[in-house]
Amino acid sequence: MKPTSLLFVCMGNICRSPTADGVMRHKVLQAGLQDVVRVDSAGTHNYHPGSPPDRRSQFHAQKRGYDLSALRARQILAADFALHDLILVMDWDNLALVEAICPCDKTGKVRRLTEFCLRHTSPVVPDPYYGGDQGFEEVLDLVEDACDGLLQHILQSKP
Repeated sequence: MKPTSLLFVCMGNICRSPTADGVMRHKVLQAGLQDVVRVDSAGTHNYHPGSPPDRRSQFHAQKRGYDLSALRARQILAADFALHDLILVMDWDNLALVEAICPCDKTGKVRRLTEFCLRHTSPVVPDPYYGGDQGFEEVLDLVEDACDGLLQHILQSKP
């Protein structure tokens, strides 16, 4: 069975999408589903190529047991639309930018991550970059919830 491949996307790939990448990798590993789900992340902009996640993202993620240190920022590529089964964006701007470069036959792959939230009702994962600690905690709250729902969705849709 071919694994489901996920790509998490935010603007610079240093806060929200690597957080989602790290959280989902952790959940997949804990569930023993590394043969069922593959995880990656990218940004709509090439602001920080090769950079590790923002230190604040790493700090708050580490407090909850997620290690983001090995991740490196990159920009979304045309090949990503063929490679990944779901492309999960963090907000409306990311959605518009990803849809603008998405091949017409792949638009069904592009979704907002928060569509998979089980408990929270936020339509987006807000960008914490210019805010304080609470923004990074809110990102983790939303991402953890959405990743739980996403994992359920993947398992329910597998034969």
